[in-house]
Amino acid sequence: MSEQRTEPDGRTRHYGVFSGLSEPEDDGTIALVVGNCQAESLRIFLDGAGLTTVRMPPVHELTATDLPQLERWLGRAGLLVSQPVRDDYHDLPLGTSQLAAMLPREARVVRVPVVRFAGLYPAHVIVRPPSDASLVPPVVEYHDVRLIAEAAGRPLATDALTPAVVRSVAELSLAELRRREVAHDTVVASDLFDVGTGADGSGTPRFDQMRTLNHPGNPVWTALASRVRERAGLPEHVVDPGRPVLSSVHAPREQAVIDAWGLDDQSTDHWVVGGERVDVDEVRRAHLAWYAEHPDAVEAAMTRHADTFALWGAA
Repeated sequence: MSEQRTEPDGRTRHYGVFSGLSEPEDDGTIALVVGNCQAESLRIFLDGAGLTTVRMPPVHELTATDLPQLERWLGRAGLLVSQPVRDDYHDLPLGTSQLAAMLPREARVVRVPVVRFAGLYPAHVIVRPPSDASLVPPVVEYHDVRLIAEAAGRPLATDALTPAVVRSVAELSLAELRRREVAHDTVVASDLFDVGTGADGSGTPRFDQMRTLNHPGNPVWTALASRVRERAGLPEHVVDPGRPVLSSVHAPREQAVIDAWGLDDQSTDHWVVGGERVDVDEVRRAHLAWYAEHPDAVEAAMTRHADTFALWGAA
């Protein structure tokens, strides 16, 4: 009787090289880029000029069944680019130091920060309910401090968002990004959002740099890839992927932000999710209903982001 072959599933095919279905077409130094959803964007901008990158699942999606392939590629890699990942992440040996220990002796390790910048979307925060950290609100996964405050029974003034608040939230966000860069010895990304010191408060943040609080645009990836190459001792190489990356969600653009940075953009009253327009009122209704079901998310947000709420004038 002939042995039946099992067709690989969609995930295996999507990560075909990583999974061993095929070999890389190029013969440059193998590089792995490890991290959250930002890692794949950085990988795209690093590929080429003697560097062969391997598309792999984001670290939070890796399972025990992926470990043999991960170890195989680490054993072949000359460069590991990684966001800081703690040891035994998800009870698996996925910490940055653990992965580095599997590399050949001559391989290089370059750490990169998780890029979050709130200076273009100062109302948005990220938080998970303590009762179930896998839960996120519907429609869009970003929490709005104004809706959190309303759900907590401490509504903010309708005119609470001012250019001064925008700049203060930006500085708070940058301070945290700088702290993480130093703590983990990563390449620097914080200076890409230099908020300036001019009398009019103008600076360099632009909407093409960040599509949401944590979804950088192509200009950020171009700069970050260049800095990774420099630290790794690789030649300069600029990649144009021919499309915007990490672009499935775009947050609304608020007038106070435009005024704070002296931008020419128009304000918007909607999200763009998967290419479809979603009005902020739809998000508001869905999120307030979700908060009524998950009050611990409201409490966690008020506690975790107390400094941000203070800048907004929350009592």
